[in-house]
Amino acid sequence: MIFLPHIYLLLIWIHSLSHSALEHYGQLYGYDFGWLMPDWAADVSFNIQVLLVYGVFLCLLHIRPFDFISVTRRQRQERLPVRLKIMKGGRRILRLCFWGILAQPFLYLTGLYRYPLSSVSDTKLWMLLLIVDGILTFLFFYLLILNGSLRILCTCRSLGVWKRVLFFCFLWIPIVHLFPLKYLSKRAKIELDAEICRFENHKKRDGAMICATKYPILLLHGIGFRDLQYFNYWGRIPKELVRNGATIYYGHQEAWGTIENNGQVIRKKIKEVLAENNCDKVNIIAHSKGGLDARYLISGLHMEGQVASLTTISTPHRGSELLDILNRLPDGVYHFVSSLFDKSYARFGDLNPDCYHASKQLSRAFCEDFNAKYPDSPMVYYQSYASYVKHPFGDPMLGIPNLLMALSGAAKNDGLVNVTSAKWGHFKKTFVSAGSRGISHGDMIDLKREDYKGFDVIEAYVKIVAELKEMGF
Repeated sequence: MIFLPHIYLLLIWIHSLSHSALEHYGQLYGYDFGWLMPDWAADVSFNIQVLLVYGVFLCLLHIRPFDFISVTRRQRQERLPVRLKIMKGGRRILRLCFWGILAQPFLYLTGLYRYPLSSVSDTKLWMLLLIVDGILTFLFFYLLILNGSLRILCTCRSLGVWKRVLFFCFLWIPIVHLFPLKYLSKRAKIELDAEICRFENHKKRDGAMICATKYPILLLHGIGFRDLQYFNYWGRIPKELVRNGATIYYGHQEAWGTIENNGQVIRKKIKEVLAENNCDKVNIIAHSKGGLDARYLISGLHMEGQVASLTTISTPHRGSELLDILNRLPDGVYHFVSSLFDKSYARFGDLNPDCYHASKQLSRAFCEDFNAKYPDSPMVYYQSYASYVKHPFGDPMLGIPNLLMALSGAAKNDGLVNVTSAKWGHFKKTFVSAGSRGISHGDMIDLKREDYKGFDVIEAYVKIVAELKEMGF
């Protein structure tokens, strides 16, 4: 990667060294080595051979990047899906280009390029050869970077549409395209690590059915969303749970339904699930407000006999500081904005949208009364999980809410719910990434379909359900 771009200068150097060396030994030993000196035809043949070798190496770099890893890892990698192989090759190309480009200024500043040109006496020819070499070096790295970038853009699922379009526009601008390459390589590495880990887990768990719980699992979404057919609220999570043996259903409660209204919808759904599976209970995994809907279902509608366990993820059991901030808005403004949401979501299937009251039910005052009125049932196992983002820029979508909540005293929050409020029953864990980002409210349901360093949301849910199975649920 350091010398390969300078193939033109290397050819000149090889010729000059071979001729000068033969002349030197001829004078030293008094013998004519002229017959060994290649004539014009031999030079052409030699040039063609070198260029062929150069072409082979270049094709290997573009088509099958070099893999300097152990045989064990290489054999394991060969079983990876084609998409991951292509993305891994793209990232390797970008890394090789980085070190290759970094070494080029050293070659020119130290004057190493002068040695191949030392036999050229004509200054104009010397400059022409140097310009040709520079053009060849530029094309060498530019085409490799295009190849590596396109590999990642076409295979990295976590980039999203607008990022792909943005990167694709910058990709064709020389020099400028170097700046986003670091981010592109970083995203590819994070996704590769997660996908390879998942791939290896699939191999280990093949047929193990570690998520085959005794009772079916009912997933309850949070406020402002619905269980849509073509956009799964839970991202890639349900598919992985089913792969590992889980039986999954969705609550289909309304996006802006009140706790009481959604509780009735969930009760109806549970009865359908029990009849379909010929069982007497279900396990509920609820995110955000879905946890409050489930608690009302259990204690308010007396469904404790039909619910084995309730797992809440980022549920505001003690309310959210953000709602207290929003409650300071004039009531007329709040009613007007809520009515706009009601009209919009009525088109998505909400029969009784009530944004005004549904959102007010997430305030700290309401949740305090709710907790006193609907205590936990001893017949149901309650457990909870939380997460938080480390700074307002951790998740751009929830940056402002995160900052407002932090200023209100909730330092550790996920952009909508603080860690203390999310704790309920047997509190199991606070999820956070290894980097400086953290894990937001949306990350806990795989909203963006992205992977984060040190946190695999899909694997987290697999472990949650596997633990429920081990506990007999």
